[in-house]
Amino acid sequence: MRPLPKASVVEELRREINVRPFIAQLLAQRGIKSFDEAQTFFTPNLDQLHDPFLMAGLSESVDRILKAIENQERVLIYGDYDVDGTSSVALIYRFLSRFSENLECYIPDRYSEGYGVSMTGMQFAADNEFDLLITLDCGIKATEELEWVTEQGIDVIVVDHHRPGRDLPKVYSVIDPKRPDCQYPFKELCAAGVAFKLIQAVHQKQGGTLEEMDEWLDMVAVATLSDIVPMTGENRVLTALGMRRLNTKPSPGLNAFVSLAKVEGNLNSIDILFKVSPKINAAGRMEHGRLAVDLLIENDAYEALEMAKVLEKHNTARRESDQLITVEALEQIEEQIAEDAYSTVVYRPDWHKGVIGIVASRLIERHYRPTIVLTESNGLLAGSARSVLGFDVYDAINECSEHLEQFGGHMYAAGMTMKPEKLDAFKRAFERVVAERIEERQRTPEIEIDLELDLEDINIKLMNILNRMEPYGPENPVPVFCVRNVRAAEESVQQIGKEGNHLKLKIGSKDSYRSLDAIGFGMGSLAGDLMTGRPFHVVFELGVNSWRGTETLQMMIKDLEWAD
Repeated sequence: MRPLPKASVVEELRREINVRPFIAQLLAQRGIKSFDEAQTFFTPNLDQLHDPFLMAGLSESVDRILKAIENQERVLIYGDYDVDGTSSVALIYRFLSRFSENLECYIPDRYSEGYGVSMTGMQFAADNEFDLLITLDCGIKATEELEWVTEQGIDVIVVDHHRPGRDLPKVYSVIDPKRPDCQYPFKELCAAGVAFKLIQAVHQKQGGTLEEMDEWLDMVAVATLSDIVPMTGENRVLTALGMRRLNTKPSPGLNAFVSLAKVEGNLNSIDILFKVSPKINAAGRMEHGRLAVDLLIENDAYEALEMAKVLEKHNTARRESDQLITVEALEQIEEQIAEDAYSTVVYRPDWHKGVIGIVASRLIERHYRPTIVLTESNGLLAGSARSVLGFDVYDAINECSEHLEQFGGHMYAAGMTMKPEKLDAFKRAFERVVAERIEERQRTPEIEIDLELDLEDINIKLMNILNRMEPYGPENPVPVFCVRNVRAAEESVQQIGKEGNHLKLKIGSKDSYRSLDAIGFGMGSLAGDLMTGRPFHVVFELGVNSWRGTETLQMMIKDLEWAD
């Protein structure tokens, strides 16, 4: 179970907002302790945003952009190839294109240039005589590359959200809420969130209103959800309002993805993560991130849809590739890594660089430990790291940095490059650091349960409250429930899917008149035992199944345990 809040807090909240005790507990678990906090949580609005000018480096950046607009200077907008990077580039481009035609976008090639600011990109900026370079979702640690391009006479504005290195780049200005001297109240924006604060400030300086910024929020919402940042504070406000925009009046590029998602009703945060983000990411993984930017800045609805169909094909190819590599990586683990190891590091030179991060996540599902998957790229080994709940893989990699050429990332995801001859030393160092730092409880996957319910508690009123708790993400996770001593209606149990791997059934109990539809992915093998009427406890998320215009509540089973 998640930690229980104080009973007095739950009771006070229950009285103030007039809800059942288990709803008050659910909210209190998310740090909501008063009527005002509940109101802020359930009714996010633009007035809850902080003054953008509180962010270090922002004021001079706004002045420099306004100067570029006034003088019609040549501006290069440079960003990373993932959803956050490409969305940030598209956001800045779409905003500035209202005032200037002297704009160009640049996304580094994942394979020939690698992550972040590349010398190839800087040479492009110098050769084409740009006056201003804006880097998005990268640049905070690219001191050498950015100082070189500055020496070529180009002003540089860094817009990033990653942790800085020891020194900030010596450029025109640096906007990053994580820089040590930045007093901005909210530190967890993704790059698109920081980019939004920049254009909010430019718009404000031009005399515009905050309400007029609503049109840019759909792109910010997709980026924020995709970058897996805490869904609290400004992230929740920007994402909630952006989701509203996405479901009512999205930009043409994102509307194409909405059309292809084929969701009945409004998209939610899970739809974005699984039906939109992978297709945007597929551009950089399988071809080139510029394809995603071109789509996101496209104003013609027909052209945008055709471009989205291309990215959908790339995403299909990506799925096939990561499935094959996952099988090969699992074989390597079985052959080379001890079952009681604290970490996983696997390498093969021909693995597709664009999917190794996804493969790392899949490996953790089978071998639950901090994981790095490496492949060969331009004479170096390039790797993607993923972590387990509560373990800071970025800090662990930082402790091994003597073996690396470059690295960067977050608590749960990071990237790195190293020379091939350093691999064995890095493996040993990483295993040692993880073994020293990881806690025993972090070595076993856990499902954190929010509440135990009775079947009678599960109704459309509860589902409506859960819908209002959207958008979900870190620190506001999808609620997980448990119901004890239930049974499957024997005639309802079905194995579904091409190979019968999945489970579909109705769940009820002898003490309740109610039954609920349920589905368990990868649980088809339990069908036989469930048909016997054997009682069990079930852990699940609650959702809605839409079929031919009819909506019914449905349990999405995460785990079950026999009651006897």
